[in-house]
Amino acid sequence: MPVSAQMGPLRRANQLTQLLDLTKGLDRYPVDVEQLAREYSRATAADDPIQDIVTEPLKGFEGALVPLRADPGGWLIVSNVLATPGRRRFTVAHEFAHWVLHRHLLPPEGIYCSEEDVSRRNGEDIEKEADTFAAALLMPLHDLRRQIDPRAKPTLADLGALADRYGVSLMAATLRWLEITERRSLMVVSTEGYALWARSSDPAFKSGRFIRTSGPPHEIPAAAGAMRPDLSSECRAGITHPPGVWFDEEVEEFTVHAITFEKVITVLHLGDARPLWRTVEEEHEPDVIDRFRL
Repeated sequence: MPVSAQMGPLRRANQLTQLLDLTKGLDRYPVDVEQLAREYSRATAADDPIQDIVTEPLKGFEGALVPLRADPGGWLIVSNVLATPGRRRFTVAHEFAHWVLHRHLLPPEGIYCSEEDVSRRNGEDIEKEADTFAAALLMPLHDLRRQIDPRAKPTLADLGALADRYGVSLMAATLRWLEITERRSLMVVSTEGYALWARSSDPAFKSGRFIRTSGPPHEIPAAAGAMRPDLSSECRAGITHPPGVWFDEEVEEFTVHAITFEKVITVLHLGDARPLWRTVEEEHEPDVIDRFRL
């Protein structure tokens, strides 16, 4: 039976988190995911371990888990040398997840993961499972809650501190925070005045606050800080917009213009509101602290 059929990605990541907490202590971040992948795979599957982890220039994909045919066999993890260190760390964790959860399900050539699968947390099926595992392993729920209260309204500086602590990109840290926050908030990634993709927190989504990017191009509002690189300092510090700019309600915007990557990263905070609908509940994320209370 495949590993993923026996235990979901959150519980597998949580098991490793408990192991790391016990052996390395609670202030052990960022996770040395390459060392973990090598040592864990050799300890649990000595005849089929991860033999090496390399970075190479990649075109068309961000990372891969590839079987090694020559003796002694095993697997190779590849990440994109052109990516930032934070993105590479998440990619390695993503490919490690494929080894833990899916290696018995993969085709003979292994699996090659695109930027959308990894960086945007927007994959399907086993790619979604690998993203879920990687985020929970690198940014565990119990530690994330200690850094930022789920009811707090973080600034870009707060989210940047999360990224530094966990050794991941600002986008990865913000996506993870959006999964646990009780606030109505969104992240929008844009370029040249149009949204590339966006993600809402669960409370924001349930109140109807989301941005569709799968259809026609979504134009960024002209009055938004995301359209004003000349106001980069003000955008980082936070700008409050009246109703009618982003949505028909007041919105607080924090934006960083990542000129090097030709992308604009925007975090939007909204006020309280009642949900318009309920969503289907997915697998509950176990908290290490909750597990110890059982």
